[in-house]
Amino acid sequence: MSRVVMIAWALGLALSVPSFASAADTPPAEKIPPALVAFEKGLHKQTGDIVIPEAKATLHLGDRYYFLPAKEAREVITKIWGNPPSVAEGVLGIVIEKGATTYDNVWGAIVTYDPSGYVTDADAKTEDYANVLEQMRSGEAEENAERKKGGYSTIHLVGWAQPPSYDAKNHVLVWARNLAFSGAKVNTLNYDVRLLGREGVLSLNMLSDMDHLADIQRAASDFGQSASFNPGATYADYNSSTDKSAGYGLAGLVAAGAGLAVAKKLGFLAILLGFGKKFLILFAIAGAALARWFRKIFRRGDGDGVGTVDVG
Repeated sequence: MSRVVMIAWALGLALSVPSFASAADTPPAEKIPPALVAFEKGLHKQTGDIVIPEAKATLHLGDRYYFLPAKEAREVITKIWGNPPSVAEGVLGIVIEKGATTYDNVWGAIVTYDPSGYVTDADAKTEDYANVLEQMRSGEAEENAERKKGGYSTIHLVGWAQPPSYDAKNHVLVWARNLAFSGAKVNTLNYDVRLLGREGVLSLNMLSDMDHLADIQRAASDFGQSASFNPGATYADYNSSTDKSAGYGLAGLVAAGAGLAVAKKLGFLAILLGFGKKFLILFAIAGAALARWFRKIFRRGDGDGVGTVDVG
């Protein structure tokens, strides 16, 4: 039986959970509340080609995964995973492995879209992701001091679980972070898959633990190859004379997932409450505020780098 995973998400970043229930902690089928079973049976699980109209894109899932549309995805986030309604705003759907449920799964991918404009990959071969990692860590000590005062677990960015890598052919950027929460037996895995399009970025954010890194890597590879933008909305369709530019490159896109530093810059504190052995509750930052901050900080002229960002 797989582990019960409660997934946190945010547009442009995801704040991670400290622990996961072991198989022994997963309630046996006969002890699962009837209302939860009924809710699961009532979901409209879709397979095959899934159109995401907001992103002008399609997910080619085949029969390996299933997709929950926006309305049901938001109900899962609020009713099953225990998040407030604000967290579910902007969610376009959830992808889960075939055979898994919304309450018993190794991972789930939250689908969102940011119409930020064209993200340039001109510096793909020269981006300094080591510098980005250090910037992600820069506000960690101060942030953790605040978390301790509030009675919350501390978070340490151990490093890349998978360094950022860019598939220039498919215009897919993938990276993963290894995060350690105080008191957790297993480190958290925060895995990001971003597909670049003409008008913005399609995001599939996956959360699990480091024990399942290989599983997530396989699924992420599938997503990167099976998702596509519609004709006219692809990365290659970008027209520099008429189309909006996001104003930042790949390193800026990765830095948007800074987590602690971004939360500190926005003046928010990630709230983690009552994480027990079986169910985890996580509140995430509203995406609209993040998007406004992100565009302001990372908008740059030619030759400028992500090193100009102040996350201290």
